[in-house]
Amino acid sequence: MHGAGVISGVSVAHGTASVDDIEAACTESQRRAVESLLSRSGVEEAYVLQTCNRAEAYVVTAERSVGRAALERYRADVADDAVVEMGHEESLRHLLRVAAGLESLVLGEDQILGQIRDAYEDARGVGAIGPVLENGVTKAIHTGERARTETAINEGTVSLGSAAVNLADRERDLESATALVVGAGEMGSLVAKALDGTVEEVLVANRTVPHAEHLVERLDVDGEALGLNGVTTAIERADLVITATGSPEHVVGVDELDRAGDTFVIDLAQPRDVPPAADEADDVTVQDMDALESVTTASRKQREAAAEVVEGMVDEEFEHLLTQYKRKRADQVIAGMYESAERMKAREVSTALEKLDLDDEERQVVESMADALVGQLLAPPTQSLRDAAEEDDWTTINTALQLFDPEFGSGVPEFVSSMDADEIPEDVRAQMSQAVQNQLDD
Repeated sequence: MHGAGVISGVSVAHGTASVDDIEAACTESQRRAVESLLSRSGVEEAYVLQTCNRAEAYVVTAERSVGRAALERYRADVADDAVVEMGHEESLRHLLRVAAGLESLVLGEDQILGQIRDAYEDARGVGAIGPVLENGVTKAIHTGERARTETAINEGTVSLGSAAVNLADRERDLESATALVVGAGEMGSLVAKALDGTVEEVLVANRTVPHAEHLVERLDVDGEALGLNGVTTAIERADLVITATGSPEHVVGVDELDRAGDTFVIDLAQPRDVPPAADEADDVTVQDMDALESVTTASRKQREAAAEVVEGMVDEEFEHLLTQYKRKRADQVIAGMYESAERMKAREVSTALEKLDLDDEERQVVESMADALVGQLLAPPTQSLRDAAEEDDWTTINTALQLFDPEFGSGVPEFVSSMDADEIPEDVRAQMSQAVQNQLDD
């Protein structure tokens, strides 16, 4: 039954995985990753979230085993202890926690909420968002918005960009420094904003120079925009280099850094902009996402009180979401039950009317009686199914799915189709006559 599938999820994120693990799990494009998952047999819906510190994928399938098989490639090149596999409810709760900023390297950071929205649009753009993930992802976005408007979880250092600058400030005197930001996208913009007023000069290098120029114009410090082909020269001028491009290849080489002199480098890109071997260059220190843990610890403590409130908020929204799913699942079974009953009612009424000589008014009475019988007969199981859904009694739900499949009873039983009017048992005919008369009297 469409929309009645279960979610399977897999996460390779900073809490359990290294930068190398995350890089191995990521694909070149979220959208193409979604398309690949959707093409797999049995996958009804798919959603992929890739950021600089997480690679996650979710699929909706009829059976959990099918979902696990579809997600197998996400663990192919990653160490077992770096992969977290999640079932239906685990996936939903995790999505809510990610959107609320509880799973971020920087507790409560705002950037993840926009990344979840972008991933949702990517998946929806290729037709991968159906009723199950629609409810789950939109509820996650709603929870993330509540967390940031109703609590102080996003106060202080709330982006990886600002965390990177704080790390550099701890290691270097930045007051008279020249900083080079490689990449003018969302992360690069956050870095440049954090550097504004902290360093003496900011150089911004980007593949598209007008984007770099636009970013420089928004800064209060001296700045200069350049293309990626100017990175080699800019590195020689820079004391601090922070990279954050979306390039699939390295944009800063070992040779450039070897000639740079005393330089502090922070690589925020995924995949990496700077090869790990660059850290071996003389007077060059290269840090990546793993190094930001120490910086974020202090700011995390400042927001722990707010995080406790957000934890309760996630619990509340999670229960609302489960109730929403339960009601929909029960409604689907109930709809199937009524559809089956309507098929059978229409068939049997038609058979009966063919055998009885009734005028229009009497025919309407028989049809009304059949409607009433269906309604009365199905009222108790309808309530029982709703109660079963609320109580997580999926055995009852699944049994009802099998009993009341819309195709159930599509053939007319032989003992009915072959029965003539005068073969209808006397007591049954008497009950039908009395029912018709009661309807006429009413």
